[in-house]
Amino acid sequence: MEVVAVAADAWRRWRALRLAALAEAPQAFGSTLAGWSGAGDTEERWRDRLASVPHNLVVVRAGEDVGMVSLAAPAGGEPPELIGMWVAPPARGTGVADAAVTAVLALAAEAYPGRAVVLSVYADNAAARRLYARHGFTDAGPSPDGEGELRMVHDAAARRP
Repeated sequence: MEVVAVAADAWRRWRALRLAALAEAPQAFGSTLAGWSGAGDTEERWRDRLASVPHNLVVVRAGEDVGMVSLAAPAGGEPPELIGMWVAPPARGTGVADAAVTAVLALAAEAYPGRAVVLSVYADNAAARRLYARHGFTDAGPSPDGEGELRMVHDAAARRP
């Protein structure tokens, strides 16, 4: 298994994963397949997305892209945020999600030393909540991102990349 960083030039690769994620798990994301398809499906938009979020990772297993995750840069005094996590259904339970979270935490430790990492997860997504808890994220109450979402935080002092 390999976790690779992708930049704007890899927009087609990112696009394929993101559209698959939005089709397979629409309830897990703040955006929709319809919003990123049709007129919204442009090279410029995909490049802009990859350029606006500085850390975008793809997990490769047996030569196939099977997972994705991003680390959004902090704004002002806010902590960096793990966003857009997804693993293709056939790759679930194989360590892909663990590799993605581990890579994000290592990246955060390097890029934002001493800063906590946050994420939002739907409260009813028990599998995702267990994954994040396994990596040291703790419940921090309701998320500002939306109703039904929880905020989880990973204290930098507890980071184990």
